[in-house]
Order: sequence, then structure tokens, then C-alpha cells
Amino acid sequence: MIGFRILERHRQVDKATIEKFREIPVANVSDVMSRMTAGGAALRPLHTGGVLAGPAVTVKTRPGDNLMVHHAFNTAAPGDVIVVDAGGDLTNSIVGELMLTHAKVRGLAGVVIYGAVRDYGWIKSHDFPVYAAGVTHRGPYKNGPAELNVPIAVDGMVIEPGDLILGDDDGLLCIPYDVTASVYKEAKAKNDAEQLSMRATLSGTSDRAWVLEALKKSGCVFPGKSQP
Repeated sequence: MIGFRILERHRQVDKATIEKFREIPVANVSDVMSRMTAGGAALRPLHTGGVLAGPAVTVKTRPGDNLMVHHAFNTAAPGDVIVVDAGGDLTNSIVGELMLTHAKVRGLAGVVIYGAVRDYGWIKSHDFPVYAAGVTHRGPYKNGPAELNVPIAVDGMVIEPGDLILGDDDGLLCIPYDVTASVYKEAKAKNDAEQLSMRATLSGTSDRAWVLEALKKSGCVFPGKSQP
């Protein structure tokens, strides 16, 4: 029944790919994906720090209800990322210290809640990756309906089961399963180029002439010049 069902995940990004992406900043990945995909500014890292990377287990739930989230935590494999679309509602928390401890003990890679969490003190003092849209002390309900391993969307970012979820201090994004290889190749090249630029900046040899050239090309009026 649509609205209350559990599906199987039929494919997922492999461990080697996950480990390679851990070395690439989310910002570089976002750049090579044309800056068209993101988890939204509201989804922030709440943990003490560290990279989130792993295949998505998706949950679409009624706002404020975590029944299916419990089932996802119980059945997901070590290394999985639980991604919950709770509608972005901040009225009730979806997870807290007890559930997150359970997820950490089971070896899950992290949790993403498009909704609220609680026990923020515990979350911010641990390195278990938790991304959420907000914090509230009000607890969840456990009635459903909800769906497991269905396509979901977070602020326009579509996530399918098995897609790669990547997060750092700047936020998170989803790299679709079918394009991980091409995105990694471009993101690594972008990161390598930025590392070269950083070394030039630190040594004082960075060429900044491009700024003036871009302004001239855009028709910028400089001091002492009349308006066209």
C-alpha cells in the first residue's frame, strides 16, 4: 500500500567509491555538479565534526513520526546512511540520544533528518554524523504511515536508495548512483587544481590578474572613466 510499505534496496554505491569521496570536499563535488544539487541550507551538521559518506537508506515518514525510522535503524547494514524525509517539520523530533546511540553501536555511517532532532547536547559532543533541519525537545509519535527505501526529496535534492550521501562541515549532498564515477573524476581534478592554487597563494605567487580582466569584460566603470 502506498504510504505504508517496505521495499528492498536493489543497488548501492560500493565501498571503494565511498572511501575515495571521503577525501574530496563537498564544495568541490557541488561545483562539478553545476551547483544544482544540495541538501538545503537548513540541513546542518550538528555533530562535533567529521565526514559523512555512505549509501542511502531512505525513509519517507509522516512529520513527527519515527516508527519506520526505528525499523530502518534495526535493519540497515553497517556503513549505511539513514536519510529521513520528515517533511522538514520541526514540531516534533524524529531521533535523539537513545536512537542515535543504537545507530552508532550498529555501525551505521550517519543519520540525516529533514526534520528535527533532540538531545543536541549529546549530538554536538560526539563525532557520529548527524545532519538535521532543527532541534526541539518535543518527542515523536510511533504510528506511521511511512515508507522505507523509496525515492525521497530534500529541498529539491532527489535521493534514491543506494545513492551516495556525502557530508562535511559545509553541508551535504547526494551523488546519484549512476554518475559517481564521472563526478569523482571531475571533483578530484577540481580539488587538485585548488590545492595548486592554495600553494601559490601561500607562497605569494598567485596570479590575480583574472579579476581585473573579468571586470573589464563585464563593462565595469572604473574611477576617472565616464559612463558609456
